[in-house]
Amino acid sequence: MPAFLIFSVFYIYPFFYTLFLSFFKGDAISYLEFVGFNNFKEILLYDKAWWRSMYNAGFITFWALTFQNILAFLLALGVDKAVRTQKFYRVVFFLLPILSEIIIGLLMRIFLLSDPGVLNHLLERLHLDFLKRDWLAPQSALLSCALVHCWKGFGWAFVIILAGLQSIPEELYEAARVDGANAFQSFLKITLPLMIPVFTLVVILTILGTMQAFAMILALTRGTGGLTEVPVMRIYNHLRTGQTCYACSEGVVLGLILVIVAFGMLKFSKFARQKYGL
Repeated sequence: MPAFLIFSVFYIYPFFYTLFLSFFKGDAISYLEFVGFNNFKEILLYDKAWWRSMYNAGFITFWALTFQNILAFLLALGVDKAVRTQKFYRVVFFLLPILSEIIIGLLMRIFLLSDPGVLNHLLERLHLDFLKRDWLAPQSALLSCALVHCWKGFGWAFVIILAGLQSIPEELYEAARVDGANAFQSFLKITLPLMIPVFTLVVILTILGTMQAFAMILALTRGTGGLTEVPVMRIYNHLRTGQTCYACSEGVVLGLILVIVAFGMLKFSKFARQKYGL
């Protein structure tokens, strides 16, 4: 009962109250006016800034799904064979995900800004002056956000993928070697099919986590005049300016998009498992 009460007060009630407020206009304290589905109509059909923030989040998610997860997979493959140093790598690669996003954002801001220019100073010392620039300038801020996000987040993907690799029975590889299969054929016919459920989990968590990214981007770029504004940052800005009900509507829209994407990935995973008989 205590656990249920805590869950109800901090999760169930806020969820339904947010859904309730999404049909109103105002700050939910001094002013509240019922507008029906007008907020959703405005967001979906007319709010270009909202869709710009969705594009920004999608851009960062694309880099997380490709660069971050491919790097995590390659490192996990290497560490899976390193029996003696496996625990060491687990700790080292998982340090970044447990650090505060605000701290990472502020540190990387100092590192990437043209002044004090830590990165630019390093490039100068390496005689790579042609690469020097303001990495948080409007033209490169979004890519910098994506790469910093990937750098911070690949650790948890690495741990999940490594656990998946270690769950594959070694007997399967031994049987494949007896049948004359080389390392690439074993990877193609054993590792990849058996890792499909793990890849699906990593993809879903990557999408859900990246589309809700906020604190690190806020600390790193302050939004760069909307150029790096993501959906949660836009919701935060509307809450800060008293547009509480409109922010609730944006939260509902974002939540529905993420639910649809998650269920789509689960359907794909089920289809893939049936195809390979998993």
